[in-house]
Amino acid sequence: MTRKRLLIIPALILAALAVAGIVYVMTFHPPSDRYPVRGIDVSHHQGAIDWTGVASDGIRFAWIKATEGGDFSDTRFTENWRGAEAAGLLRSAYHFFTLCRPGTEQAAHFIATVPLDETALPPAVDLEFTGNCAEKDHLPDIPGELAAFLERIESHYGRTAVVYVRPDFYAAHLTGRNIRNPLWLQSFVREPDYGERPWTFWQYHVFGQVRGIDVPVDRNVFRGTEADFTAWLESNGAIR
Repeated sequence: MTRKRLLIIPALILAALAVAGIVYVMTFHPPSDRYPVRGIDVSHHQGAIDWTGVASDGIRFAWIKATEGGDFSDTRFTENWRGAEAAGLLRSAYHFFTLCRPGTEQAAHFIATVPLDETALPPAVDLEFTGNCAEKDHLPDIPGELAAFLERIESHYGRTAVVYVRPDFYAAHLTGRNIRNPLWLQSFVREPDYGERPWTFWQYHVFGQVRGIDVPVDRNVFRGTEADFTAWLESNGAIR
């Protein structure tokens, strides 16, 4: 066998392993016996959604983008809010928290957009650097602004908000702080572990496929059994 062929074989093996790894990541789902309660999070980026189709695919809950910053409202929020409810899904509204607008201002915008609904899941806030304000525009006390935001919306809706946070944001602004809110964490393939607090919701995929949605969608699971989920709903005032 020539040297050229000897070099080609390892390259082909590496390429095959790379493809296998990509396929594994793209098709990964946490084991259903441990995490039977499945959900999605959506925004206008998913376009028109057939919520009946979503419900038929085993999806139990949906986080629906409502607002961002102090003045942006998702163009499909009302449509998705009503559609998810009509299809029998539990749903919640979430706010993308920007780092250059006061927390009270952002809370006022969210409250003006999202109706009070006793059947809804607790509201959620999305904390991440991706798509956020330029660093030079960041407010000096981001944890303080977040606390002000949470205080306003929790008082208005009467629920403890769920906090979605990515690892880099958590490390920069939340490490060591007494965050009492249920955590919704992102991690691919492996169960999330930020080292301080157990998670409640896990976003495990950002290119998921779900019936009723024509484009990739974020997929999530609740931490626990059906009975655990029912208990969590009851404790958060969201049981039907």
